[in-house]
Amino acid sequence: MRSTSVEEARSFLLERARPITEIERIDTIHGVGRILAEDILSPIDVPGYDNSAMDGYAVRSEDIATEGETSLAIGRRIAAGESAPEYTLKSDEAARIFTGAPIPDGADSVVMQEHCRVVGDTVSIRGPVSPGMNIRPRGNDIRADTSVLSAGIRLTPQALGLAASIGLSSIPVSRRLRVAILSSGNEVVQPGTPLQAGQCYDSNRHTLFGLLANLGCEILDLGTIPDDFDATEVALREAASQADVVITSGGVSVGEEDHIKRVVETIGHLDLWRIAVKPGKPLAYGRILDADFIGLPGNPVSVLVTFCLFVRPMLIRRQGAVPSIPLPRFVSAGFQWPRAGDRREYARARLVPAEDEGLPKAVLFERQGSDVLSSAVWADGLVEIPPGTVIALGDKVAYLPFAELLG
Repeated sequence: MRSTSVEEARSFLLERARPITEIERIDTIHGVGRILAEDILSPIDVPGYDNSAMDGYAVRSEDIATEGETSLAIGRRIAAGESAPEYTLKSDEAARIFTGAPIPDGADSVVMQEHCRVVGDTVSIRGPVSPGMNIRPRGNDIRADTSVLSAGIRLTPQALGLAASIGLSSIPVSRRLRVAILSSGNEVVQPGTPLQAGQCYDSNRHTLFGLLANLGCEILDLGTIPDDFDATEVALREAASQADVVITSGGVSVGEEDHIKRVVETIGHLDLWRIAVKPGKPLAYGRILDADFIGLPGNPVSVLVTFCLFVRPMLIRRQGAVPSIPLPRFVSAGFQWPRAGDRREYARARLVPAEDEGLPKAVLFERQGSDVLSSAVWADGLVEIPPGTVIALGDKVAYLPFAELLG
């Protein structure tokens, strides 16, 4: 059976991702990382009045239209936070003004204080002065009734600040995606438990928990499934009844003790299994009840790589946002890859500065096995190696930084 390509698998998963439709309203200040559920229009102009961009003196530009110094009487003082003064600046007069303060009627320019010389109750300003100088007009940032935030974006700190700037104390967001995670295998035990012969600690659970937390998911941590068909069926049914998405690690291969694939085919259906990628060939997708099922490989690097390439974009679509697929940058190979493989490979790599004016150089971790999780901590990204490709020192290679793969 032909393995699915990386692009085919990603497209397949994105086509089947059903965005969350339930909406809840939350305090704006707690919105970071959530998905905006509706377009936001501004009810107001921001700023709501012409104001000064700096400390200085508000003037009529026509009074200082010529070269040389002009002396003006200081008419009044206007501080930030004052309501618009019922005051009109007279000809041959200036108003002391501070950053953010409203511009008085009659004034059309602000001269910064460093360019002014004050003597008693007068200020001397060297001309000419241009109309509009150092004035932030009403609506300079946002106009009333214009769109400021679009549905489907992941709310950043600056987006929350923008929502607050138009007076929103609460915002509509999609409810959090509920994701259940389970590890599989009799050999898997949790940290803090003494290891017996043949056992290993469950790193995948912690990796997945962190990856899902970064996405803002509601995580249902359902522990470990033993290598038993009936126990696996009970665990997967229970997980699917509680979650939008069920993610397992391990147990999706074809060994006699790998029960997850058979259970999913018994109580649900499996639509995707083998992908032409290394690490991570046995990656399963299907449905159990109304939940999406994703079965990740058991090796820890395979979990990380397949999550970045396939699962994360799908979960983002399910959250109601539009996933962006990172585009690789091209760097110089600081390694050799003498054997062409039959799958697309992702090697853990770190960039080092170019020795001259050329491209940065990617160097590989010395051990590239899918069990070597330390390679993913050492690396800052992945080098993408197409099938049937050999690489010599200095060749251009595609590089994907973890900063973009993990968002």
